[in-house]
Amino acid sequence: MKVFISGASGLVGGNCFQYFKEMKWDVVGTHFNYATPNTFYFNTLDLENENNFQLKKFQPDVIVHCGALTHVDYCENHKEESYEKTVISTKNLIKIAALIQAKLVYISTDYVFDGKDGPYKETDATNPLSVYAKHKLEAEQIVLNASEKHLVLRITNVYGDEYRNKNFVSRIIHQCIQREKIILNLPYDQYASPVNAYDVARAMYQLLNDNQGGVFHIASTDYMNRVDLALRVLQYFPDADYQLSANDTNSLKQTAPRPLLAGLLKNKFSSLYPEFVFSNVDDYVSKVIEMRSKN
Repeated sequence: MKVFISGASGLVGGNCFQYFKEMKWDVVGTHFNYATPNTFYFNTLDLENENNFQLKKFQPDVIVHCGALTHVDYCENHKEESYEKTVISTKNLIKIAALIQAKLVYISTDYVFDGKDGPYKETDATNPLSVYAKHKLEAEQIVLNASEKHLVLRITNVYGDEYRNKNFVSRIIHQCIQREKIILNLPYDQYASPVNAYDVARAMYQLLNDNQGGVFHIASTDYMNRVDLALRVLQYFPDADYQLSANDTNSLKQTAPRPLLAGLLKNKFSSLYPEFVFSNVDDYVSKVIEMRSKN
């Protein structure tokens, strides 16, 4: 299998790149802003850029679109940029996918739901609250309308190994290991289903291997709020120096509205792959600590 990954220097894209390589697939990963040793430059908004990796020449069987503008509050005040980097970039990759007859995988979010009655199944009605979420849903619909063979994977609260340690879980782990003072101001009423990016890659591999199409929710067994998630990690570091304030969402005055009872149910995926075992937050933190003790 030949696979092209946009956004391979990020969390999900990087883990997909790593796992697909482990599975002996022919994989090319690209970046836009943040370069890593294994990625090439590719601008999804300027397909004729002379510095772009030659995607058409590579002729992949699959294009995985992980590049995105994920800063929800920033998107709320920068609607045009959000639309370009979420919707237009997706449209551009769909055009190339059609030209070279490749399957496209689009990474989406539980934010396409309003958070009134989660966690959600794939068949539940969408109702995005924020600019970011509306653009993610629009891109989803474009992908699904383009071809029934394309895949949309909804994920949320993703954590795991990442070059920049930007994700919430690995950032807390890093701060604890470095003995930094940690200040956390978190909502106790925003619930989600955290998932390891490596498991997202494993699940995607399975779906691609079996040529599945349509929408799939990818989630682990964890379902918790942000306070619970932070404390789950911190319990492994009893000497950590931290200050945690738990608040309701309204008091945080976040720019973009958030779905509260969000999160995803993986019933559809699990019905196809009942023996697929997802890891959880405890597994990940324990693994990081174990790996560090060996070094």
